[in-house]
Parts: sequence; C-alpha cells; structure tokens
Amino acid sequence: MTHLHLTKPIAFIDVETTGINTREDRIVDICIIKILPNGEKETLKSIINSTISIPVESTKIHGITDIDVQGKPTFREFASKVTSFIDGCDLCGFNIIGFDLGILQSEFQRAEFSFSSEGRKIIDVMKIYHKLEPRDLNAAHLKYCGKSLENVHKAEADVNATICVLEAQLEKHNDLPRNVSELDEFCNPKDPSWIDNEGKFAWLNGKAIINFGKYKGKTFEFVSQNDSSYFQWIIRGDFSAEVKDIANNAINGKFPEKLNC
Repeated sequence: MTHLHLTKPIAFIDVETTGINTREDRIVDICIIKILPNGEKETLKSIINSTISIPVESTKIHGITDIDVQGKPTFREFASKVTSFIDGCDLCGFNIIGFDLGILQSEFQRAEFSFSSEGRKIIDVMKIYHKLEPRDLNAAHLKYCGKSLENVHKAEADVNATICVLEAQLEKHNDLPRNVSELDEFCNPKDPSWIDNEGKFAWLNGKAIINFGKYKGKTFEFVSQNDSSYFQWIIRGDFSAEVKDIANNAINGKFPEKLNC
C-alpha cells in the first residue's frame, strides 16, 4: 500500500461462516493478510471445520459444504495461529466491526483463548464506503478498482478486494485521513461518555451508569444493590463480548473506574 501510512503492522481479515449470528454461528473460511510498515505482506488462511452443520442457505453464498470442512482444523485448533499472526497488529476489514470481530470473539471464547481488540486501531472499509456512497463490497470494488469482484464470498478474494478498495479510497478522496489512528476515529465515532463501544454503559458525573433499558441512568452500585440479576440477564442476552465482560466484572463487585487524564 502506498497511501496508508503505517507505523505498525495492520491485519486485513475476512471470514465466511455458517450464518450471521455472531454468538452462535461458526467460521468455515478465514483469510488474514498482514501488511508490514515496510510494505511486505504475509498471509494466513484456512478452511475451518465448523463442527456444526452448514446450512444450505449459507453454502449458496460461499460455496462451502459440510464435506469441504471434513478433516480441516477446528477453530480451537487454529486459534493459536490466528492470535500469533495478528499479535501487535491494528485491524481492518469490510464490516469488521459489525460482523467479523464479533464472530471471532465468540469463536475465541468457545476455544478458551484470550483475544481482545482493546489497544488496536480498527478500520472498517465498509463504514468508510457507506459514509461516502452506500454500496456492498462488489460495488465498491467495481467503483474503486474498476472491475467486478471475482470469486465473491471467498475469504481470500474478499480480503484482497478490501485492500484494493481501501487503497483506491485513499487515493481518490484527499480529505480522508492518511494514518490508522485518524481512520479509526473516522470509522468509529464514539461518544466520550461511553464506556463500551456500543454505549450500553456510560459515565455520568464520574460514575459508571447503565445507558439503556429499564435502568437507564442508574449507577452500577444501584443496580448491584437492588437487582444484581440484571447483570446476569445481560450476560445471557444478545450483547457484545465487551459488554458481557463488564457485566461479569460487575457481578464480582468490580465496577468500571474512570481514569483522570
């Protein structure tokens, strides 16, 4: 890449899955292309044994069947390679925030591997694209790279297309940031009062509060004292791994603490 200024490696990630539920569905195809600050590229890819049946509807999208994944590594078996490969990397992908990171976090959790996006800059090429002109990856590739995307919904083809689109976006739109930190802010505008990336919890007068639902505006201390089962409900519910971790800590009496900078 010639238009993105890198000070550390960045990993472009794409996964194909058994479905769109980031909590329950599984990865069947993964490709990660790591670009180093000197421009060198490294690739990690594999078909993954999902250990559950792949629905026909999903096979129609990516072409991977139950037979294709037989004898392939499970995510538990492949997880250490992923964590090692992306160690020290910022992350990038097409809808990585809305999908890929969520399903990766769930897979790592099931495999009992520690994984966190904390401290990493995250660029979502889809968010950049949708802010500029709403379309999907194929349309983005046609617009920015000048040709239709071949082998659509194959992880390696999709991740290479994502790299091509981001490079073309940076070349065409001079007002886009040229470094990972500012692109992270462009992709992830976050209210400074939010504790988590979704704003489920927030700061109010230096206190951690619930920022949604029936206890919106109530402090963690209040909810813990009056209805501690609420945090259990969050852990069982359809929330991100980050939100569930905060709720789990709250059950153990560890509330978020705001650092004074």
